[in-house]
Amino acid sequence: MRRSLLVIAAVALLALGGLWAASAFAPCALPPALLAKFAPNKMASCPAQTAAEQPAAPPPPAVSVAPAERREFVDRLFVSGTLVARDEAMVGARIDGLSIVELDAEDGDWVKAGQVLARLDRTQLDALLAQNDAAIKRADAAIEQSRSTIAQAEAQQKWASDDFGRAQKLGGGVMSVSTIEQRETALKTAQAQLAAANNALSVAEADRKSRDAERQELQVRLDRTEIKAPVAGLVTHRSARLGAVVSGSGEALFRIIVDGAIDLEADAPEQSLVRFAVGMPATLRLPGVGDPVEGRVRLISEEVDKASRTGKVRIALGDVSHARIGAFASGEVELARRDGVGAPASALRRDGDAARLYVVRDGRVEERRVTPGVVEGDTVEIRDGVAAGESVVARAAAFLRPGDRVRAMPEATAAGG
Repeated sequence: MRRSLLVIAAVALLALGGLWAASAFAPCALPPALLAKFAPNKMASCPAQTAAEQPAAPPPPAVSVAPAERREFVDRLFVSGTLVARDEAMVGARIDGLSIVELDAEDGDWVKAGQVLARLDRTQLDALLAQNDAAIKRADAAIEQSRSTIAQAEAQQKWASDDFGRAQKLGGGVMSVSTIEQRETALKTAQAQLAAANNALSVAEADRKSRDAERQELQVRLDRTEIKAPVAGLVTHRSARLGAVVSGSGEALFRIIVDGAIDLEADAPEQSLVRFAVGMPATLRLPGVGDPVEGRVRLISEEVDKASRTGKVRIALGDVSHARIGAFASGEVELARRDGVGAPASALRRDGDAARLYVVRDGRVEERRVTPGVVEGDTVEIRDGVAAGESVVARAAAFLRPGDRVRAMPEATAAGG
């Protein structure tokens, strides 16, 4: 054991002696680390070796950057709701007790104003109309008869009046008093007959007017046996059935969307209602329809629901060919268009209400406080804090600090490397 320790000590002494000798007689042959430790005053005499063998400083880390670019931003607001008819006409029967004998419209049919949708049984009304025709003819005959009676009564009155006049001229010396009285009585009788004939004519004429009124009423009832569309539009529901007895107070037989106009009725939060304006364009998506449908804001409700704190917004559809009442639909309303500076949305760091991002300038990281705006896909609008053309750190911003030296790499190049 003692011999081993002596051997180790001897080897160490020899190694130290060798290093001392090398530092004294051939210092440039030593590695740079040993030269700096045992002969630092002779490092200057070995400049070539020091520059060649000294390790190079590591390059700064590479970060992905994207240029802030000026572009157009569209401020949109998402909406969703139910498709409803803008105006709906409820078509029902305006007569009671008649059965449906013909149907001329179905769900989905486009109809014109005044077009016949269904017909009711008019057999009973036709019979009443025939009775009325006979009554009118009787009234006309009664009128003619009364006029003839009047003519006869007028002639009789004239003869009696003349006869009584002659009797009065002759006086009692020629005609007896009784004869004169008879002539006077005959005149009064003729006058009464004429008055009665005039009254009969009035009654006959009144009866004729009454029959005319009955006919007008029957004609109205007959017209109502044809159930017609009050407006032009699209039939969305038909509850009428053949053989069913209609009632004026019953449910509507047909429902028609006036002019086929359909709206999206969306619920919007009360704080968003002030951002809407009539005429704003919208892009809507309907269930089962691949292409979007264009529309425009038509109506903004003046009332907010107390429970949900939302208001109604009506958006008129430009194309209703695939729209179905009651279906769900969603879309976006274009609130505004403006030019602005865009940056990657992944670059933005939020801390409460504050927003920050990093910009690489002259190889160093700078932190900027910014005001974000509209977000479109992977790009966010930067209203202030960054100018167009500046290099924005798109990724790994959480590992950086202001002032760090970095190598800016375009995002596509960094991703590929």
